[in-house]
Amino acid sequence: MADIQSGGIRIQNLYKIFGPRAASYVDAVKNGLSKADLLKQSGHVLGLRDINLDIPAGSIQVIMGLSGSGKSTLIRHINRLIDPTAGEVLIGGVDVCRMKFRDLREFRRRQTAMVFQKFALLPHRNVLDNVIYGLEVCGVGRKESVGTAMGWIERVGLKGFEERYPNQLSGGMQQRVGLARALSMDAPVLLMDEAYSALDPLIRMDMQTVLLDLQKEIRKTIVFITHDLDEALRLGDQIAILRDGCMVQQGTKQDIVLRPADEYVTNFVKQVNRGRVVSVDGVMSPLRAGVAAAGRHVAADTTIEDAISVLTRDSGNDHLIVVGEGSRPLGTVSLRQLACALITPDEAADAARVPVDDRAAVYAPAEASRG
Repeated sequence: MADIQSGGIRIQNLYKIFGPRAASYVDAVKNGLSKADLLKQSGHVLGLRDINLDIPAGSIQVIMGLSGSGKSTLIRHINRLIDPTAGEVLIGGVDVCRMKFRDLREFRRRQTAMVFQKFALLPHRNVLDNVIYGLEVCGVGRKESVGTAMGWIERVGLKGFEERYPNQLSGGMQQRVGLARALSMDAPVLLMDEAYSALDPLIRMDMQTVLLDLQKEIRKTIVFITHDLDEALRLGDQIAILRDGCMVQQGTKQDIVLRPADEYVTNFVKQVNRGRVVSVDGVMSPLRAGVAAAGRHVAADTTIEDAISVLTRDSGNDHLIVVGEGSRPLGTVSLRQLACALITPDEAADAARVPVDDRAAVYAPAEASRG
């Protein structure tokens, strides 16, 4: 049985073609046959093309893209709700795609849990009985199941609602039930497919906060699907962007925002408030050997916005010392570096084309639009 605690998730050379003779078209797709041409020639649909993704254990991996990009198809390969046409999905070093039925059933029960966009609650069961459903399937006794479920019901903020039925709850409360049900299984892998997309913006942000707070303690390997960039940037330790079944870019939120792989990603991130997303370790200069680290210290995960605030309050310094764990100096960052990181390449190009005295007019509207 795969043990996710001993490693993360590794997806290698994954292809998915939908159609009765899918396997016969893999080589053609590998040789460059496009999604449109595949459909035109064969009536088959290309879902995923050569996906390679490493997800460290205990991290939140966000997979994002527009509708039809393949993100939901990809997440369903992790627990093999969809069989690949070619490729591997390794969980703790074991290929899920090669598991026998009995092992796969146990893997789904013990190693993964899923939170759905549509909540998927059983309407005839109250909150408590919805949360214990998975434990019942696994043969856990009623007393133990209730104890576990009540603990998670309280953790997600639903204490006192355990006797209510789904139709008596708001959408946000129903999604908390779904989250509690998944967490009660204590599975190391949590799959969340557009889990918050049906929620109102304020409730959605509240649920994001719940997940981030819980993750600090439970350290699950979470694969989170979304089409919302703000949600991806807030939740993801890593972000993978899909387009038409292909992986366009994978990296940290700083990689995505500061170094977009192509015009498609650039268009995704151009309205992002960089000051609130990018941290100082993404723009700092590494310390040179033998140079003393003198100056005001800030943590490596300090945002550009907060770092600028520190520097502007401390008129005696023009730079900050960036420190990591144990206050170990990592590098330095200047006010100029921080300011330049706020400017997109397009804005920098626009500024370069106008006289120096007029550049404030270029930068000011851009900064104002970021809020």
